[in-house]
Amino acid sequence: MLNNIGLPGLLLIAVVVLVLFGRGKISSLMGEVGKGITSFKKGVSEGTKELEDEAKDSVETARDVTPADEKDKV
Repeated sequence: MLNNIGLPGLLLIAVVVLVLFGRGKISSLMGEVGKGITSFKKGVSEGTKELEDEAKDSVETARDVTPADEKDKV
C-alpha cells in the first residue's frame, strides 16, 4: 500500500500536515528533533570514549602472575 505513494502523494501529505499544524509548530518540532539527534550522537560518542578508556585502563593494569619457576617451562 505504501510502496506506491509517489511524489504527488508525498506533496499532498506535506501540504495537509502544513495546513493542520502550521509553519511555527512544524519548525519547533523539527528543532526538537534536531536537538534529540545531537544529544543521541553526543551520548554515543561519550559511551564509546568511556569504553575505550576502560579497555585502555584494563590493559595498563594487566600483569603477569605466573610463578617465577613456571615461566621457563613451555
